[in-house]
Amino acid sequence: MPTTHQPDTIYPSHNTITMPQPTDGYFPITSVHRDDLEGLGYDTSNIDDGTMQELASKMADAYLDSDFWIDLPIIADHLEIPKKS
Repeated sequence: MPTTHQPDTIYPSHNTITMPQPTDGYFPITSVHRDDLEGLGYDTSNIDDGTMQELASKMADAYLDSDFWIDLPIIADHLEIPKKS
């Protein structure tokens, strides 16, 4: 499970890796790694990159469909990002 996040790092199981640079105004939120599955008890020894990509895509869809739009304004307010007048 993640601990406190730094702006340019991901979960500690990834040995602190740097996020890709934003392009076209989009900023990456997270990633998924085989270590994440292993940490939950899954055997990833035969999981190919295509399956991992599908998992990542479905995880992104699930987050966007649920908590993303709830969390975004809460965190924006916490960071004191001003709203338009």
